[in-house]
Amino acid sequence: MIMAEKKKKALFVDDDPSQVEVAKYRLEEAGHIVRTASNGTEAFDAFLDFRPDVVITDLKMPELTGMELMVKVKSVSPDTVFIVITAHGSIDSAVEAMKAGAYDYIQKPFDHKALLLCVEKAMRVSSLIEENRYLRQVAMENFRFESIVGASKKMREVFGVASQVAPKNATALLLGESGTGKELLAKAIHFNSPRKDKPFVAINMAAIPENLIDSELFGHEKGSFTGAHAARTGKFELADGGTLFLDEIGSMKPDLQARLLRVLQERQIEKVGGSRPIDIDVRIIAATNENLEEKIAAGEFREDLFYRLNVVTITLPPLRERVDDIPMLIDRFVEKFSVKFGAPRIRFSDDSLRALLQYPWPGNVRELENVIESCAAVSASGAVSAADLPEKIRRPGGTAGRIFIDLPDDGISLYQIEKAAIERALEKNNFNQSKTARFLQIPRNTLIYRMEKLEIPKN
Repeated sequence: MIMAEKKKKALFVDDDPSQVEVAKYRLEEAGHIVRTASNGTEAFDAFLDFRPDVVITDLKMPELTGMELMVKVKSVSPDTVFIVITAHGSIDSAVEAMKAGAYDYIQKPFDHKALLLCVEKAMRVSSLIEENRYLRQVAMENFRFESIVGASKKMREVFGVASQVAPKNATALLLGESGTGKELLAKAIHFNSPRKDKPFVAINMAAIPENLIDSELFGHEKGSFTGAHAARTGKFELADGGTLFLDEIGSMKPDLQARLLRVLQERQIEKVGGSRPIDIDVRIIAATNENLEEKIAAGEFREDLFYRLNVVTITLPPLRERVDDIPMLIDRFVEKFSVKFGAPRIRFSDDSLRALLQYPWPGNVRELENVIESCAAVSASGAVSAADLPEKIRRPGGTAGRIFIDLPDDGISLYQIEKAAIERALEKNNFNQSKTARFLQIPRNTLIYRMEKLEIPKN
């Protein structure tokens, strides 16, 4: 989001009247709004009244030095950008000022072109800080729990637990099918926590090649392996002070699980090729659509890591279990894509709304959003009827995809039903376990575990 341009304000502070007069003239000529002061005390009063974007101050002044002025201003406005002016041969004091938070320094006697160039750079930094602050405020507003759509009983329960855990530093494990909004909830927890002003860093553990995972998570030093032409900061270090969201945590290999457990226990990381541990302060929020307890039973997930991650568990319901929220979600997405496409809001007819409510939404909220975006993109008149929806939604009562089971009058064992379904799926896929797992829409390791439990031969 681009903020509207506005004239930037500068406060110029120096006890040399002629220097002040010329600098004010040059800065105003460049299009800035300028106020001046002749000493630090006067400058601080002017700052409180004027609230400049950039302060240019001499270091050596009576009453209050430039360094003291900067410390005092930054105690009430940490983002204010400072440029310090120092006499020839006093570089050490300028360096000290930069260590204390100054953006840059210029030496007396200075060329006014050099001053303008330095101020322009500082103004750009100030604009970026202001835009970042604005975007963070927007993010915090968007990720309030009240901003997440959901008034159904199950979602109210989710928000209740999440709002309780957000202010605390507890690790959270988010469970739920793909597309239920686990990352959105993780962001809401972060932006409603004391860490809200620090980074929120997300990483999909299933999307990173195995040979790069250590570098992605922990970073690496230059030359630590072939292709490491420069040092890299890992996700843990990037998230220091904030929150690290580990999505698809169930896909982690056992050796990486062991390293993650050690990080959680010791609160330290080691870069690939590094020689010393690095302290980190990161809150972990993990998420998965897999059954970790089944993976533990199958020996594919560490039990000790599970208990480290499972301090607080929040399960997001699938969309089919919160049908009451669908009209509100539709309204939110209609508004979103109306703005995106610069078009009037689309309108759904009664028959199209009925079809949307009856469809089971296997892809959950993500699938619903995709359908609404498609309708908004292709609708010519703005009116959407059931005929405009994808066929799978128009005909939810069709026989395609339905399972027919002959249920005897005297009952049947669920064990038998599951075993028969897996055996039939194996036969249909020529006993290829990977294809069968995809056909059954479960991870391959879950299929193997269920086959062993049900005593189904692997052939």
